[in-house]
Amino acid sequence: MLAMNIRRLDENIVNQIAAGEVVERPASVVKELIENALDAGATRIEILTTAGGKSYLSVVDNGHGMSETDLQLAIARHCTSKLEQGLDAIASLGFRGEALPSIGSVAKLSIASRLHDGDDGSSINVDGGRVSGPKPAPCNPGTHVEVRDLFYATPARLKFMKSERAESTAINDVVRRLALAAPATSFALSGTERRILDYPACSADADGRKRRIGQVLGQEFTDNALALNVERDGVSISGLISLPSFHRGSASHQFAYVNGRPIKDRQVLGALRAAYSDSLVRDRYPVAVLFIDIDPALVDVNVHPAKADVRFRDPGLVRGLLVSGVRHALQQSGVRGSTAATEAMVNAFQSGNRPENRPAAPFDPGQSWQRPLEPTTGFEEIAQAHLGDLPPQSRDISNPTGSTAIDTQAQEFPLGAARAQIHDTYIVSQTEKSVVIVDQHAAHERLVFEALKSAMENKNLASQMLLVPDIVDLNEDEMQAVVEQSATLEKFGLLVEGFGPGAVAVRGVPAILGDTDTHGLVRDLAADLLENSADGALRLKGLIEKVASTMACHGSVRAGRRMRHEEMNALLRQMEETPGSGTCNHGRPTFIELDLADIEKLFGRR
Repeated sequence: MLAMNIRRLDENIVNQIAAGEVVERPASVVKELIENALDAGATRIEILTTAGGKSYLSVVDNGHGMSETDLQLAIARHCTSKLEQGLDAIASLGFRGEALPSIGSVAKLSIASRLHDGDDGSSINVDGGRVSGPKPAPCNPGTHVEVRDLFYATPARLKFMKSERAESTAINDVVRRLALAAPATSFALSGTERRILDYPACSADADGRKRRIGQVLGQEFTDNALALNVERDGVSISGLISLPSFHRGSASHQFAYVNGRPIKDRQVLGALRAAYSDSLVRDRYPVAVLFIDIDPALVDVNVHPAKADVRFRDPGLVRGLLVSGVRHALQQSGVRGSTAATEAMVNAFQSGNRPENRPAAPFDPGQSWQRPLEPTTGFEEIAQAHLGDLPPQSRDISNPTGSTAIDTQAQEFPLGAARAQIHDTYIVSQTEKSVVIVDQHAAHERLVFEALKSAMENKNLASQMLLVPDIVDLNEDEMQAVVEQSATLEKFGLLVEGFGPGAVAVRGVPAILGDTDTHGLVRDLAADLLENSADGALRLKGLIEKVASTMACHGSVRAGRRMRHEEMNALLRQMEETPGSGTCNHGRPTFIELDLADIEKLFGRR
């Protein structure tokens, strides 16, 4: 074996190695330069790119600026002005002193800067690690950084660059994330391959932060968002979270910050997901902007060169505070539906009103709606169990005698007075300024779910014993999963036990569910238990909510059931009193509200 001598690496090689960690793509360069500008106190930042930042990008700010001596140190490794208190209390976005020398080692870097109280500016250039300058240069107060031909000095990295459009999209995302963190700073992003993004400066208070969120994520989000503001043991979490009925197909609209630093922390985003677990459609994601403020000594940001990962000293505290805070905000939101659903309805009406979309056959009103009739068999037990404890003024707002005074009073409620039931599935109600359409099954499913959870917090649910046990056939794995959780199921009033290989005997069902499909309920529970226990993810609390969700689905008023006027109005009143009733426990909307102004627009009255 040949002897190998240890030698010190060339400074430029060291910088290129560091660039492999710090500078992944043009968006990484933009991120580092904007963070430097924010650390320098900039109130205006302008970004310009060409070819997705691969051939040219520049960042101009009006921050403190740098002297000629500072410029020389700025391009040297591990030189920084941001670690006055050491690594135990990092209050700045940057602190490693690696970004500029790393960029200069793989690209053509030019920096021009001037102090606010200085008469002249200075510039310095770094071309693939070769430094020239500094020298005097005319410039405005602040700093102007230009980067050309990124990765020209390391051609192998160019092979991993994506298309110009993809790189431009990544830069957009970086600018949006940093703009959310600094509402008092104006941002302008332009380039030959993109539309101009322009975010005017807002105030630094909560109202300014909300306006900046509206600038970045759109007014539709702020119209469908809830304020979050919780604090415990020196940790505070604030921001905006979406209604459960306002969601997206990916987590790309979730933004989290720790002391103003954008992060992509799995624990934080996982806690957000857990908080929406019983109110969001599967494979859908809430929209959220979360600001976590914590003592810098209680969080470690020196985990990865990209500074996107953090480590909390007490992660359980942060997770618990976020989950409880989000759930409390959702519970306190009252009866609110997403405006997106209303807009979709208006668009559907407008689209359906076009000549090419009109039905050829004559419309038969008798097939589409009916007045509320006598109750169908089986609903009385459910109504009595879940709606019977409403106050008299909530139960007795029907209009059996045709009295208009009572209906007028009911219209003052958030969900108004029931007027009709269409297709034995949807309740149409009228408020003073809108028409509300309620999905009776989805709405009652949420009510039953909340009733089950509330009852479980106080005591076990009562069972209705069966004269003859129901034998439900399952496969061996499903049977085993049900039997293993029989003690928990008993708390819900479902009494099951093994009945030979591949079957269970059901001796009692939850009395609160009334007449239900025992076989369907047990099979659905078995499938849920088996799916979630495979990876050990179903803990006791999650198990209870999962069982409650499945039982609620089976114990709710089904689509196709005719309801009386009193029952419909009682359902509306109970919705108004139940947290999270804007969605069912699967995340589907329970009602859509169509404002009278929107209806008038459809008919050309506005």
